[in-house]
Amino acid sequence: MEKGFKSFLQRLSRLGSSRHKRRIQYIKAEMAGLRRQVSSTLELVGRTEARRVAAMPPHTPIAETEFRVYSQFGDDGIIQYLISHLPAIPTFVEFGVEDYTEANTRFLLIENQWRGLILDGRPDLDEVLSAQGLPMLYNLEVRPAFVTAENINDLILSAGFSGEIGLLSIDIDGNDYWVWKAITCVQPQIVVVEYNAVFGSERALTIPYSPDFSRQQAHHSYLYFGASLPALCLLAEEKGYAFVGCNGAGNNAYFVRKDLASPFQVLSPEAGFVDSRFRESRDERGRMNRLSGPARLAAIANLPVVDLTSGQTIPLRPL
Repeated sequence: MEKGFKSFLQRLSRLGSSRHKRRIQYIKAEMAGLRRQVSSTLELVGRTEARRVAAMPPHTPIAETEFRVYSQFGDDGIIQYLISHLPAIPTFVEFGVEDYTEANTRFLLIENQWRGLILDGRPDLDEVLSAQGLPMLYNLEVRPAFVTAENINDLILSAGFSGEIGLLSIDIDGNDYWVWKAITCVQPQIVVVEYNAVFGSERALTIPYSPDFSRQQAHHSYLYFGASLPALCLLAEEKGYAFVGCNGAGNNAYFVRKDLASPFQVLSPEAGFVDSRFRESRDERGRMNRLSGPARLAAIANLPVVDLTSGQTIPLRPL
């Protein structure tokens, strides 16, 4: 809806008369007011929901805790449930946030008053966030940067974050496994990482590392990116984390540091896997073709992945 309004405003601006310019200013002011009202309502509902999930007993399946305020799916609820059962440290790092209107940590920032760092490759990130007023109203550091395994520690440290933090959220549609593997400067209590459900629930697979990886350029389908859930669980074990479940959308996996994981259900990747239902694939001409089920895997079956069990680079095609 908002994109439609922007297009309408652009058409008006090309007309050029002072009357149309005044109308544009009026509409922009009205839209800003509506956004503030919607945000206030969402935050009020979120506050109620946060109290509800905080009252849930230990070992509640995280699928029962979901609600959405600013997260893309039900992750706001999962995070509120997890931190309610921890002596949570109120700091976070999140990267892959786009314009931060949909993010896993925005509710933590606004409702829980956590201190945070966000990173994204868009060069106007600071300008976009400043227009939202967030760095002025909250303790939020903003860094426009394309994240790689080579630069991630320096980016985090240079923003003033190190040691134990409450939450790390990784969603870069590409080198997620390799970047998490590279992070040593912070020790999160909770880690949220996007996984690629198309890679399946049985094998520990990830795309080969390339520092300039782009999901849009890697394959026309947009389905070739990231790592499988078993791959992330394998890395989590190496780093001392327990897998506690996935969100209901089938794109985010949750891990809690083992010394803090006793209040939660600890799952195997097979038991906790949730298949995604996204139909966002594209054909060779860039048109949406909305593949689902096995057709998604068939579209990228011959592309290379690293089998982390054997260390070999192999085609993705099923064994």
